[in-house]
This record gives sequence, structure tokens and C-alpha cells, in this order.
Amino acid sequence: MADSSFDIVSKVERQEVDNALNQAAKEISQRYDFKGVGASIAWSGEKILMEANSEERVKAILDVFQSKLVKRGISLKSLDAGEPQISGKEYKLFASVEEGISQDNAKKVAKIIRDEGPKGIKAQVQGDELRVSSKSRDDLQSVIALLKGKDFDFALQFVNYR
Repeated sequence: MADSSFDIVSKVERQEVDNALNQAAKEISQRYDFKGVGASIAWSGEKILMEANSEERVKAILDVFQSKLVKRGISLKSLDAGEPQISGKEYKLFASVEEGISQDNAKKVAKIIRDEGPKGIKAQVQGDELRVSSKSRDDLQSVIALLKGKDFDFALQFVNYR
């Protein structure tokens, strides 16, 4: 019988992020506490730009955006928000959406699978994802449970389970 396998990836659906951003922009335009402070949130190339006239307001915009992401099922671990920076009279905050598992993080996950997972499991780094294979589907299930129990500083999804 052929080996069973699955892939560990870190992907974010761009459309869901876009929907969350649009919802946050609509809420910011309607909320009373954001009136007259120049509050806005929008795409700026590949990054998300949040602007307001005070540091607290920019952080409040980020909070609104994060709540919209959570409601859409997107892990906050994939959002990399910087610190507010003053630019003239405005405060700006840039955030980016991280995708893909870096080589270092993939090696960490593979080491955890080798050390703590069942014997006979193979983990291979393939670009920005990790392929895990084994003869036993039960072993693969236990690896998924093991990794879900760990707290990584990046989002993980399990796809292509065969």
C-alpha cells in the first residue's frame, strides 16, 4: 500500500482579509469615537495602512481590524503589525499578512515531529510547506493532534490529507 500523507502550510485567503478590511473600514467610518480624527484603513501595496491623528486611535483601528479577522476565521498569528509611527500630524501603522512557512520554522516543526511523533513518520520541507508521510493514517492523525497541541508563533493549516 502507498504511503498516506498531508501537507502543513501557512496560507491566508486574500479575499477573506480583504472582506475583513472592508468591514473594518465601514465600522471606522460609522463609529462615533472615530469621527473627526482622520481614521482610515486601506491596502497600501501588499501592506495594510492604518492612519489616525493619535497613537491610541491607530491602535483602536488595529483592534477593530483584528476583531474582524477573527470573526472571518483568520489566525492573528498571520498578521504582522508594526509600531505606530508619527508622520507629520498623522500616526501611521503598517501591518502585513504573512504567508508560507520559513525554512527555520519548517525545520522546527520537522524536529518536533521526529522527536515526539510516532516512529516511521517522514517530514520533508518543500519550499514554503512541509510534507508529512507515513504508512499508517493513524500515525498521521496523531501528528496533527500533536502539532495542534503546540503553540507556534505562526499559523498552521493541514491540507491534502490522502
